[in-house]
Amino acid sequence: MIIQNLFLQGIYHFEGAGLDKPVPLHAELSHFVPDGVINQTLYFRGGNSSPELITVVLMRDRIPMRYFPIGAKSDVHIPLRVVEDTEGGSVIELFIVAPIGLRGHVVVDLGMVEH
Repeated sequence: MIIQNLFLQGIYHFEGAGLDKPVPLHAELSHFVPDGVINQTLYFRGGNSSPELITVVLMRDRIPMRYFPIGAKSDVHIPLRVVEDTEGGSVIELFIVAPIGLRGHVVVDLGMVEH
């Protein structure tokens, strides 16, 4: 069994659309899981430059899987103890939830493996 490490990572500008409206963070933060492959998310690291709480949402086929809140001008490291299999044919994306009009930068590092 070959295991491949994958990462969705970078620093991205955001503008909040509301606390009840997750929006895609950036097109680069999307991954299509190939058919016949199992994807597992292992950890999330994030940083928030804004003066308010934001949340990064891990989506599978536009359905929320995990919420990662990041405090004002803060950072988090969340190793996932419960790891779910994401089947081939699924799309994994990172969305953001932030108050309307809030602007800032978010640092994201999502670590995954596929086998």
